[in-house]
Amino acid sequence: MSQNTEIITKFYSAFQKLDHETMNSCYSDDIVFNDPVFGLLRGDEVKYMWEMLCNNAKDFSLTFSNIELLDEEYATCNWVASYTFSKTGRRVVNQIKAYMLLRDGKIIEHSDAFKLGKWAVQALGLKGVLISWSGYLKKKLQQNARKNLKRFIEKNK
Repeated sequence: MSQNTEIITKFYSAFQKLDHETMNSCYSDDIVFNDPVFGLLRGDEVKYMWEMLCNNAKDFSLTFSNIELLDEEYATCNWVASYTFSKTGRRVVNQIKAYMLLRDGKIIEHSDAFKLGKWAVQALGLKGVLISWSGYLKKKLQQNARKNLKRFIEKNK
């Protein structure tokens, strides 16, 4: 198994256990992360995001598969997170494609791609249907996620 495959496996195996500390140890200090809910995050913001998500997880399970090394630095994999969304109590099954850039045994860039509209419908119900059709509501969802992360960081620094 290559070093990059080992790092990705370590990251998602830790995520299965909601072990944010081990997950974050797989990242460089200047990690860059992007996804449809939080947008672009850097450094400690990324690490606090995983801590917040792991701490708030309810009825959580995760599978990962298809780790593909595209070259010596770039990799992708698929993962599926199933959980109860804490704000609404609704069940979410989110299918995600991860894209990672790895260097010197660390993940330096990580981007997760998934259909925000599909996630919103599962997590938010009727309100999610509206979000999936409205750019304004998508932006509000992202702003709310960032606000919650900022609050979590201030509380836990």
